[in-house]
Amino acid sequence: MRHALGSILGAVPLALAASLAIAQVAPPAGSAHLFDLGADGVQIYACQAREGRPVWVFQAPEAALFEGNGRQLGTHGAGPHWVLADGSRVTGVVAGSAPAPVAGAIPWLLLRATPDQTPGQLRGVGFIRRFDTVGGAPPPGACTSGEVARMRYAAIYGFYAP
Repeated sequence: MRHALGSILGAVPLALAASLAIAQVAPPAGSAHLFDLGADGVQIYACQAREGRPVWVFQAPEAALFEGNGRQLGTHGAGPHWVLADGSRVTGVVAGSAPAPVAGAIPWLLLRATPDQTPGQLRGVGFIRRFDTVGGAPPPGACTSGEVARMRYAAIYGFYAP
């Protein structure tokens, strides 16, 4: 009984952190949820000199995007951009960020989206929300200038119409 209670009480701060993160990266009121895609890939970091010392600096994501049934539907890459198999494409600019409730995970984000004019699922997207992130944080510790690290991550991307 004591172990079960400890597990429940330990989950409370994580649930509160997740609720706070969700609120911080929620799309504006009135936005319509269109669909979610799972991402599996890497976050790429390069070691660069900043203020006289080498530090890990984010470069770009590289990920495959999947429907809930596991079928790959597109890719996610530098810009950032998302491209689906139907040819539609959208780019994003960070509009909000919240620390991930899980240690070692990249932040949850809200991005303002700009779709291109190609017909397809992404054409009407106005916002993208990254949540439920796992991994992807820069490597811990020091680095050597010029070094590159590819850190595995997974996330869910929610797509919303304005």
